[in-house]
Amino acid sequence: MPRTSKNYMHSTGKLTRIRPGNVLAVRGEVSIRNHLISGVAWPFKHTIRKVLGDTLYQQVRVTFLGEPNGLGLDWRWGHSLRRVHPIRRDFGWQAGQPIDRYYTEGHFFPAYGTDIHGQVLEIGDNRYTTQFGLDRVTRSEILHLHADSPGSTINGDLTHAPHIPSNSFDCVILTFTLQFIYDVQAALRTVARILKPDGVVLAVVPGISQIARFDMDTWGEYWRFTSLSARMLFEDIFRPEDITVSTYGNVLAATASLQGLISSELRREELDYYDRDYEVVIGIRAVKR
Repeated sequence: MPRTSKNYMHSTGKLTRIRPGNVLAVRGEVSIRNHLISGVAWPFKHTIRKVLGDTLYQQVRVTFLGEPNGLGLDWRWGHSLRRVHPIRRDFGWQAGQPIDRYYTEGHFFPAYGTDIHGQVLEIGDNRYTTQFGLDRVTRSEILHLHADSPGSTINGDLTHAPHIPSNSFDCVILTFTLQFIYDVQAALRTVARILKPDGVVLAVVPGISQIARFDMDTWGEYWRFTSLSARMLFEDIFRPEDITVSTYGNVLAATASLQGLISSELRREELDYYDRDYEVVIGIRAVKR
């Protein structure tokens, strides 16, 4: 079984969050702290509220008391979420690490990094080939749709790429790629064809996410996935027992991601809390047999 984070148990059938006792302990500690702070501040409540104003007052309560009903999630963000425009529209790229990349780089690839070895094909660039493949990679290829794309070594459409030889790669990396391909099954058939026997495809797709406007206008953005749709798509090409689907996220992480907040603006325990009903990021590992 591949390595997992301390917060999850992954399998081909289901995902289960472990060590719930730690969560209860944290809640207990927060509750005691909240009562102490409330007791001290209670005589000054109305004065503080008048000075700060309703919006900032609620944001301060959220931060220091951990209350879930404030208008803002944290005073550090300096914004109320009662707004029709996101805090940032670029997924948070200009500010730091986007939420979806936290799960990709902090959970999914660390769990399956040893699969990145030998001859590796990655789409768009080879950042994860380099970051997680290390000295296990003997050849790194980069596929891009356009021939004039800097750094690309292979050009073409993944849905129809007869120029890429069959049984060529030990690993294919598809990070936030499949949502931009209308014919997903054709792309996956190509991936299966060009993988060597026992080769692995590592794919990451969005669950709850905003539209990537540049990509939508440039070549199209077609899909958002669930763990079930991802599994069924891959099962059309790979054997069910050779597929592992992992999901990451919760309602807070989903909200923060949609607002363009970054991973450092949430606490680690907030990011790592797992809620099966809020699939922010979905990771798929499939082996060719």
